[in-house]
Amino acid sequence: MTNDDSQNADISHDTDSDDAALQLDVAIESPTACQRHITVTVNRKDIDRYFDDAFSEMMPTANVPGFRVGRAPRKLVETRYRKEVADQIKGSLLLDSMAQVNEDHDLAAISEPDIDLGSVELPAEGPLTFEFDLEVRPEFDLPDWKGLKIERPTKQFSDSDIDQQLERVLANYGKRVPSESPIEAGDYVTVKISASADGEDLGAPSEKTVCVRPSLSFRDGTLEDFGKLVEGAKNGQKISGTVQLVDDAPNTDLAGKEVQLELEILDVKKFKLPELNAEFLAQIGDFDTEADLRDAVKDSLQRQLDYQQQQRARQQITQLLTAAADWELPPEMLKRQSGRELERKIMELRRSGFPEADIQAHANELRQNSQQATATALREHFILERIAEEEEIEAGEADYDQEIGLIAMQTGDSPRRVRAQIEKKGLMDSLRNQIVERRVIDLVLGEAKFKDVPFDVEGGDTEAIDLAIGGGDQNDIPVAAHGQEEELAEPKDHT
Repeated sequence: MTNDDSQNADISHDTDSDDAALQLDVAIESPTACQRHITVTVNRKDIDRYFDDAFSEMMPTANVPGFRVGRAPRKLVETRYRKEVADQIKGSLLLDSMAQVNEDHDLAAISEPDIDLGSVELPAEGPLTFEFDLEVRPEFDLPDWKGLKIERPTKQFSDSDIDQQLERVLANYGKRVPSESPIEAGDYVTVKISASADGEDLGAPSEKTVCVRPSLSFRDGTLEDFGKLVEGAKNGQKISGTVQLVDDAPNTDLAGKEVQLELEILDVKKFKLPELNAEFLAQIGDFDTEADLRDAVKDSLQRQLDYQQQQRARQQITQLLTAAADWELPPEMLKRQSGRELERKIMELRRSGFPEADIQAHANELRQNSQQATATALREHFILERIAEEEEIEAGEADYDQEIGLIAMQTGDSPRRVRAQIEKKGLMDSLRNQIVERRVIDLVLGEAKFKDVPFDVEGGDTEAIDLAIGGGDQNDIPVAAHGQEEELAEPKDHT
């Protein structure tokens, strides 16, 4: 449908039964591919029917002064309780009408209806008319997805790969030892970060402890030469750098502009990995031997490879299938969906075995390209969901248990606690989408033709902290393990 298109339907049904469908006049306008403005008119006969049903249900228990309970004349009950019943009926009519509109017109809603319930009044006479807005999946023809030619990352993990990954895993359990030596790569430094633009300070300085890596990622930009700037420095030194904020920076006044950073080094520590003795192996995962731990690390690398294969396939599939699906996605939708997409991505990275430091770096990367990343994710979701519907792919309880178990394994929490956190955040739908989309990609890959390409293990080049140096919205999305709001870039210090 174009922006000027609309649908009108006069749906008549037999109203003799209590569960009869409503007689609705529905007008649907499509401002964009993903937006619908819907005007609904409810026939007066249906309003009267709802009143009649409500009063019939009330009569046996109606309490009217001067009469025994349930014995008052109906006319008197209707007069006494009409306002109270009218409020209940209005809610029921709105909910039932919107549900019927969605079912009759197959709207494929992706959000709750946007309606101001307080502004809707139930008329004493005549029909009820109300309007609401709805975000929907766009309509499109699904191209043939079988036999696609897809690049597939592959790798046989060596002992060296496992050693590097093991070192990164053990970083969460090591000790930090004070040092007076010049800073080297891999050291942990506590810095006071001050930011300014055009000579004006951007909020109070922040103290953060970070690992010295080539680049330092913030929510709204990246200090690309962080490692070069601080290596060789000592306690007390101040180091200057420049960061260009991204276009999606929370501080819209500085979006796309450069800010100046001053890093004052407050503390330097070398990092000492823990000894892999029996006590430590039991502590971190009930491993009997170092070989068992290495097997678990190799398994996490394999899950990272599986994730990258899924991501590469997802990107190629959507590129091939969206050639004619350049839908306009409203900025309001992208802004609203960006937080949920970030949470979903974090869950997916956790179940795929990525260390928390890498997850923070991925999260910052998504924040820095929020609207573009969300638009890409939504287009991918629309396509994969359509395939899932045609192939009748759904998530079962065993699928949820497996996903939650993998997340729990990565965070160190119990599956029960992880499920409770996901439910509390209202992310079970996101988890369901994650499961279904992965199964759809597996289906597409089962029909695809592959070209194998090398896979490089990610991570280690970027240190990430949850801070917007340009100011603006500093609301964190909690992603730390065990439900704690700790800096993901900082390993646990078991000194």
